[in-house]
Amino acid sequence: MNSTSTEMNAFVRVVERGSFATAAGDLGITPSALSKLVTRIEDRLGVRLLTRTTRRLVLTAEGELFAARSREILASIEAAEAEITAASHAPRGHLRISVGTAYAKQILGPLLPPFLARYPDITVELLVSDRQIDLVAEQADIAIRSGWLGDSTLVARKIADARRLICASPLYLGKYGSPRVPADLLQHNCLTLTGFAQFNQWPFHTDEGINRLAISGTFASDNADLLLDAAVAGLGIARLADFVVARAFREGTLVPLLQDTHLSEPFPIHVVTVPGRHRTPRVKAFTEFMISQLDAAR
Repeated sequence: MNSTSTEMNAFVRVVERGSFATAAGDLGITPSALSKLVTRIEDRLGVRLLTRTTRRLVLTAEGELFAARSREILASIEAAEAEITAASHAPRGHLRISVGTAYAKQILGPLLPPFLARYPDITVELLVSDRQIDLVAEQADIAIRSGWLGDSTLVARKIADARRLICASPLYLGKYGSPRVPADLLQHNCLTLTGFAQFNQWPFHTDEGINRLAISGTFASDNADLLLDAAVAGLGIARLADFVVARAFREGTLVPLLQDTHLSEPFPIHVVTVPGRHRTPRVKAFTEFMISQLDAAR
């Protein structure tokens, strides 16, 4: 790296570690030398990047911007170097992947063993959460995101399509009967997803167009896997992504309902990365592997 990228790397390390002493240990220099390096950057830019207190370091607005841009530039340098050597080296390195709980359990988890067997020089760390994280701030290489993406500086590649299905267990239907028309759902216990109000208005085709039916019930969760477990246990009727219910459908513990009128609302699944990092061999290897495996499973 040249002197500018070296300074950027040092500054980012200070931000990530939250301490000059800890970051200096990582970089093999003294805390005093590292502090002077950051001061030199601030003097050159003519702005304060960090507010130093006795207990912690706080980024200024300019510091936030400089840290974000520095990470992007460092990722691009890493990608460029990796591309040059990719022809003679197998993909390697640590891969941090952000993924939602349902997709992690139902799709990604079963695919990781064959991926790691194919690429033994790659290590994987999963950041499993249903919140949408900041890839740069949390140092994630990849995020797997469901649904339509808004305007973003991230690089996205679609790896699959999904749709939503209304379903219930034979146990529940044996006790309460099957809904024959959408309005029947108002007399049933429907399992709801908290935090996403639009998903609790189930859409149906009608002669007048699309009608959204506001459903309700005795159990709600912000976790699709818990709704799946509740539906399988016979607690009520659920509307979940096809990749969440696929195994239960195969095993017969859930069956689809109202298929002739329900609007399944297809949506894409993307792998997203920060600019530059999408070209690194380990990220490319993971993305291509996911596409090939998901295509084969269709």
